[in-house]
Amino acid sequence: MAITRRTLLTASAATLAAPAIVRAQGSAPIRIGEINSYTAVPAFTVPYRNGWQLAVEQVNAAGGVLGRKIEVISRDDAGKPPDAIRLAGELINDQKVDLLAGGFLSNIGLALGDFAAHQKKLYVAGEPLTDALVWQDGNRYTYRLRPSTYMQAAMLIADAAKLGAKRWVTVAPNYEYGTSAVKWFKKLLAEKQPGVQFVGDQLPALGKIDAGATVAALAEAKPDAIFNVTFGADLTNFVRQGNTRGLFEGRHVVSVLTGEPEYLAPLGAEAPSGWIVTGYPVDSVKDAANLKFINDYKAKFKEMPKMGSVVGHALITSIVAGIAKSGSTDSEKMADGFAGASFATPFGQCMWRALDHQSTMGTFVGRTAVKDGHGEMVDWRYVDGASALPSDAEVKALRHA
Repeated sequence: MAITRRTLLTASAATLAAPAIVRAQGSAPIRIGEINSYTAVPAFTVPYRNGWQLAVEQVNAAGGVLGRKIEVISRDDAGKPPDAIRLAGELINDQKVDLLAGGFLSNIGLALGDFAAHQKKLYVAGEPLTDALVWQDGNRYTYRLRPSTYMQAAMLIADAAKLGAKRWVTVAPNYEYGTSAVKWFKKLLAEKQPGVQFVGDQLPALGKIDAGATVAALAEAKPDAIFNVTFGADLTNFVRQGNTRGLFEGRHVVSVLTGEPEYLAPLGAEAPSGWIVTGYPVDSVKDAANLKFINDYKAKFKEMPKMGSVVGHALITSIVAGIAKSGSTDSEKMADGFAGASFATPFGQCMWRALDHQSTMGTFVGRTAVKDGHGEMVDWRYVDGASALPSDAEVKALRHA
């Protein structure tokens, strides 16, 4: 999916409506300072980088925005919040970027959001999923693209409740993303299914799971169902040990992100069957926007896109739409102007909410299956992000808590 005609017309209209602004800002490229954990989490961030590179090419080929091309200055934070803050300072002070973007880990996203508020510089978070980024710690300079931990949990609750399981255990990485996802899943499931019990929690350190011990502890709690939030290498180790020790036999599993190609593909024939997951069924989507994006991505990179590819691509289109609506790259004007901007993604049209700066981008919910020796998502449906958010009153209360 390239840039839609609607998006291009919006950008063009903004340019024509403000010729004085364009002249004042000149024709120099609009510089985006992008920071991500490329060496720490390559399975997601390398496809993500491919996605934003494709989008930059497409935007610039279509004339850019406000009469200017887009340029991305990218840095690797190696998964370390102090490095991310140092690099953000360099991008603003030395590279003179117009705004900051990116982030993978939730703790890094929170650090960059706080930095943006103090520096009064716009930050558009692509991947960090913590709700605090736009709610408890939200600020006027921070926007977030992907569905948050609350939204991901909310998308799974209806299916989880239908299982009728009474005794649940959870396993999640011990940092903001993991603890937040578990908190919301417990709260939302208890509201949907009164009387449900959570009889055990495992919180291994990110990237350092002792999968054997974790699986043994979960099994000892004798659960009916498991809520899993691990991803990457931790997920692979957890699934292998769980299969070996029979943890999943006769038990339901509900899992965040496991249906994303980055995490499902490495499992190969060991991929679980029947897990209820969020993800991206890239091999079987048929809608026009997805197919166009997939074809464009394959033509450039000679491989199928992953969820990271979608996030990287949508990050750029969402920024372009926000700049077009703002009519400027001034931080104060963008902080207000992004609100309400509509943008195209491979998953369809989305928008930046004025209330909390969360986008309405959604994701897919389905079940895992193994076919021809590899895992895939089946029985899936797309869930619009707008349908998975709490009420405006609840959001307002969280933002001012």
